[in-house]
Amino acid sequence: MSYRSLEEKLQAVGNPATMMQNSPIGRYVYPIPAEFTSWIAEQRAWRETAVLFDQSFHMTDLYVKGPDTIRLLSDLGVNSFANFGKNKAKQFVCCNYDGYVIGDVICFGLEDDMVNLVGRPPVPNWVQFHAETGDYDVRVERDERSADKPDKPRKIYRYEVQGPNAMEILEKVNEGGPLTTKFFNMGEITIAGCKARTLAHGMGGAPGLELWGPFEDGQKVKAALLEVGEEFGIKQAGGRAYSTVAMESGWIPSPLPAIYTGEKMKPYREWLSGNGFEAVSSIGGSFQSDNVEDYYLKPWDLDYGRVVRFDHDFIGREALEKMADQPHRKKVTLVWDKEDVLKVFAGLMEDGEMPKLMEMPAAHYAAHPYDKVVKDGRTVGISTYPVYTANERAWISLAMVEEGLSEPGNDLTVVWGEANGGTAKPMVERHRQTEIGAEVHPWPIHEASRKYHRSQK
Repeated sequence: MSYRSLEEKLQAVGNPATMMQNSPIGRYVYPIPAEFTSWIAEQRAWRETAVLFDQSFHMTDLYVKGPDTIRLLSDLGVNSFANFGKNKAKQFVCCNYDGYVIGDVICFGLEDDMVNLVGRPPVPNWVQFHAETGDYDVRVERDERSADKPDKPRKIYRYEVQGPNAMEILEKVNEGGPLTTKFFNMGEITIAGCKARTLAHGMGGAPGLELWGPFEDGQKVKAALLEVGEEFGIKQAGGRAYSTVAMESGWIPSPLPAIYTGEKMKPYREWLSGNGFEAVSSIGGSFQSDNVEDYYLKPWDLDYGRVVRFDHDFIGREALEKMADQPHRKKVTLVWDKEDVLKVFAGLMEDGEMPKLMEMPAAHYAAHPYDKVVKDGRTVGISTYPVYTANERAWISLAMVEEGLSEPGNDLTVVWGEANGGTAKPMVERHRQTEIGAEVHPWPIHEASRKYHRSQK
């Protein structure tokens, strides 16, 4: 059945938590080849040599331009925009009126009065709603991810070159001036006669750049990067390897947007499409509640408390001021117990009801994966996005746990699989729940990455 808005759909189906727990839509899609070599080789490249990520297709781009651009962002974001402008970038975090996270994107300052918001749809949708319904002198242009507009070419290509050899490749291929390498500052590069803009940030404990330009230049630029990068061991990363990179980097990609309840949010739900991202997304995992608000997250859960600034008025400020001094869960990496993981795989080859498949290298099977973390039978947190990483030779996940249990070395347990044989999602086979031990580690899990995190000069 077709619905005109998210609000209309919620009125028809009733419980939003149940709706998403049984949604037929699976994990978030990366519409690129699954592998170019092998996903293990591609994972190892961002630690050992260099990797090329093609991010041209899976994210929503929202361009906002006009004299009120910064005022709009400042009214919606927990971040301060006091020193923001052209050639600056930041992780832009939005909350609802009660202080719960709607999502985050990267905000690129293209001009002093123009930005590009890049990420999953919830934040672009939230910003566009306010741009169109609020008292702001701005214009918006939307460039949809390929999953939503498969027949429409993208406006720009977007690549990342990362790894210990990344800057050698970029310096060698560059036909322009000096490259900008200060963390989250923007610059320019010229490759094969094509000018592109860059964003400086690194992963794997080494500097790197994100670069973008007109989509029609994309293949020429990629070919030059791969040709020059061959001697430095560059690999293209396919969708399988790319789906694991966030866990090594320490970023939780898709918190459930806190939009499904609240009278103040109703006009927004009435504006949202009845078949858009928020209306069809799925929840998966052992953390199962009938109350959708149990899935909402505070900025501190995601380690975004560090970007909350009370130097401006914004939606959710009053609620966040009250939350600020309360106890908060902390984000950690969990390293899953090898023997317990092996029992899951052994169970696939034994009689009786199987455990839930742990698909390699990424075992998440819903847009919003939420697994219970327990200690002595008590739920103490949520685990998200379990993946296997060849760089750590381990299964890991990012989790949000009680602060008293967040020190490295603490032993916790992840409940793997859904209750009662699984929900009605078609990608969930009938299975039994299992418990997997997990040890707390810092994030990012790679020591060199932690030391280098946000220190790129």
